[in-house]
Amino acid sequence: MTSGRDPIESPYAWLRLTMSLLLMTIGGSGMYSITVVLPRIQQDFGIARGDAAIPYTLTMIGFGLGGILMGRLADRFGVMRVVMLGGVGLGLGYIAAGLAPGVVLFGAAQGLLVGLLGTSASFAPLVADTTRWFDRRRGIALAICMSGNYTAGTVWPPVMQHFIDTVGWRQTYVGMGVFCLATMLPLALVLRRRPPPQPVPAAPSASAGATAPARPLGMAPQVLLGLLCVAGVACCVAMSMPQVHIVAYCGDLGFGAARGAEMLSLMLAMGVVSRLVSGWIADRVGGLRTLLLGSLLQGVALLLFLPSDGLTSLYVVSALFGLFQGGIVPCYPLIVREYFAPEEVGARVGTVLMATLMGMALGGWMSGAVFDLTGSYRAAFLNGIAWNLLNLSIVGFLLWRASALGLIRGWPAAAPRAAT
Repeated sequence: MTSGRDPIESPYAWLRLTMSLLLMTIGGSGMYSITVVLPRIQQDFGIARGDAAIPYTLTMIGFGLGGILMGRLADRFGVMRVVMLGGVGLGLGYIAAGLAPGVVLFGAAQGLLVGLLGTSASFAPLVADTTRWFDRRRGIALAICMSGNYTAGTVWPPVMQHFIDTVGWRQTYVGMGVFCLATMLPLALVLRRRPPPQPVPAAPSASAGATAPARPLGMAPQVLLGLLCVAGVACCVAMSMPQVHIVAYCGDLGFGAARGAEMLSLMLAMGVVSRLVSGWIADRVGGLRTLLLGSLLQGVALLLFLPSDGLTSLYVVSALFGLFQGGIVPCYPLIVREYFAPEEVGARVGTVLMATLMGMALGGWMSGAVFDLTGSYRAAFLNGIAWNLLNLSIVGFLLWRASALGLIRGWPAAAPRAAT
C-alpha cells in the first residue's frame, strides 16, 4: 500500500460512498425538476406541450454527453474538482433557468448548465470513483452509489411540487440553485483524497490470472466498449417503455393518471431494492452474469404486461418490473471496471452510461411513436421486448467469450480480492 493513501474498503471508503450517495441524490434533482415544472413553464411562456418538453430533451442530451466529458476530467483532475464544477453548474443553471424570460434561454440553461455541467458531474464520475475504492464488495458499493439516482426521483418531485404550489416555479428554481451551491461544494471536499493503488484489471471469477488491458475479452477495447454501449441502448429502450408511459397507459385503460403515478413510484422504490440485491449478487457471480440475469427477468416482466389490464395485476407487474430492472444499469460500470484499465474507468464509464441515457430517451420517444402508428401500447411493449432480446444476445455473447477464454469458471465464482 502506498504511504498516505487509504486502503481499499477502509472506513474512509465507506464514508466516501455515503457522501457519493448524498451528492448523487442532490445532483440527480436536475433529471426530475423539469418534469415537475413542465406544466408551469408551458403556461407561463404560453407555448405548446411539445415545445415545453424540449428543455427536458436538451437536459437529457446534455446529461448524456456530459458524462463522457466529466469522466475524462475526473480521470485527469480528480473527482473532487469535477463534482465542485457540477455543483456550480447546477446551482447557476437553476438560477439562470428561474430567471429566464423565455423558453429558449430556459432550455439553454437546462441543457448546458443543469444537464451538461451539472447533473452529469454527479453521476458517471462518482460511479467510476466508487469502483476504485472497493474490490470484494464493489457490486454492492456501486448499487448503493447509483441508488442516489432513484432516490432523487423519489425525493425531489414532491418537494419541488410543494414549493412550486406555494411560492411559484421561478422562486423554487432559484432556491434549488442556492441549495445546490451551499451543499454540493462542501460535501465534495470529502472526496479530496487520492484513490488507493489500483491492481491490473482481471475478469471477475478469474483464477488463471489477469486479462491484459490491451485485449479485454480477447477483443479491441473499442469493440468491447461499443458492444456494451449497444447493449446499454437496447436494455434501456426496453426499460423506458413502462417507466415513461405507464401513466398514459393507465389513463387509456380508464384507471386515471394518479394510479399510473403510483405505479411509477412503486417501480422506482422497488428499483432501489433491485439495485442493492443485484449488487450483492454481482459480488458473488460477477457483472456479466448479473447483467444477463437482470435482462432476462426484465424481458419476463415486459411479457407480463401484455395480458395485464386490471388495476391489481398492473400494480403487481409494475412492482416486479422495478424489482427486475433496477439492478441492470449498475452492472455496466462494474463490467467496465472488471475488464478495462483503471486509468480509463472515468471516460469509459461515462461513455457506457451515456448510451443507457440515450436508450431511455430513444425508447421513450419510440414507444410513443409506435403507439401513434398502431393506436395501442401492445405493439410498444412488443417493441421493448425485441430490444430486450438484442441486449440478451450481446450479453450472452460476452459471457460466452469470457467462458471460452477461461476467465469464468464454476458457478458461483467470487471475484478475487485484489492485493493492496
